[in-house]
Amino acid sequence: MSKTPGEGDPMPDIAMETPDGGTVRPSDFKGKRAVIFFYPKDNTPGCTTEAKDFTALKPEFDKAGVALLGVSKDSAKKHLNFIAKHDLTVDLATDAEEGGLSDALGVWTEKQMYGKTYMGMVRSTYLLAEDGTIARIWPKVKVKGHAEEVLEAARG
Repeated sequence: MSKTPGEGDPMPDIAMETPDGGTVRPSDFKGKRAVIFFYPKDNTPGCTTEAKDFTALKPEFDKAGVALLGVSKDSAKKHLNFIAKHDLTVDLATDAEEGGLSDALGVWTEKQMYGKTYMGMVRSTYLLAEDGTIARIWPKVKVKGHAEEVLEAARG
């Protein structure tokens, strides 16, 4: 098992599906800073709050020249529903492929709830530098105040 990338390492350049059927990969953001936030599931309370918080602050991220991308294992169709239902303006991507970006980063991992073990997404956020390296990682994110904290770091 290779070591998962940390701060200062290049972000693995793995393509993900966009809701419109296209693809997006971390290298698409080269030359600007980007925030990629991984979340467990569309239309669940914490994930909805997080996506809405990033949407509310998107004009500020835009002003700072920072791209935003939310990533989960949900299908493109589920993402379209999530975007429409909550008026989201942040871009979303599907990382459903085995060996995808969330696997490479170690954020798709074994979790436990009520004594059951299952595979799930660890809510995590990555700030990418202009050169595509990982500038900062927020592991095991708590939603409240997170988007604001990321914005502060992204401006820095």
